Amino acid sequence: MRRLAARLQGPENRAMPKLEPDQVYQLLRHLTSPVVAITCQRDGKRNGMISDSAVRASIAPTVPRLSVYIHKFNFSHDLIFETGRFVLHLLRDDQFELIHRLGFESGRARDKLAGIAHRPGTLGVPVLDDCYAHFECSVVNVMDTGSSTCFLGDVVAVGHGAAERPAGDVMTAGYFRANMPPAWRSEYEALLRTAQTYAAERSRDIRPVVWRDLQQR
Repeated sequence: MRRLAARLQGPENRAMPKLEPDQVYQLLRHLTSPVVAITCQRDGKRNGMISDSAVRASIAPTVPRLSVYIHKFNFSHDLIFETGRFVLHLLRDDQFELIHRLGFESGRARDKLAGIAHRPGTLGVPVLDDCYAHFECSVVNVMDTGSSTCFLGDVVAVGHGAAERPAGDVMTAGYFRANMPPAWRSEYEALLRTAQTYAAERSRDIRPVVWRDLQQR
């Protein structure tokens, strides 16, 4: 018992330093994905948005999958949930204007893809002509997080927009934050605070969800 008590009091079992929420948040930012543009369409209504929560979701080259978290307040959320289709685009690190266009206002207010070169993809969802790469996805499962939905997508088609091969470097969240035009920063921070408040208020209200294609199995 004495030996056990000594082990429990060892340095490896001492309480870790308590970090403030913002310190934890800054550490978690190292897990952030590239900045991506997501497009969707339902009943003739199209939309585009910006996210930094996309990750590869399969280790098997023969089963290409990705996942992305989309807040429920985003106009794109319901379009994707109801159609089960979306296109995720990796962006180049010079596409600041596109990020501002798609990420700083809601698609409920106007057609954000108007004036942006795009074409219908294999799934009928807009594919942006100008991007590093695009992945057309069919939703195969979802997970409710309270404030957002995690969409798991099978990649059914891949390309580089209108180009034959990728060019440039992929935009990352860290690069965007460090290099965005100074005039955008206050608006960006205000939008971030709004999203954080929404998430803080709803993240514990998690609901059980069974994706419709799984209900039939």
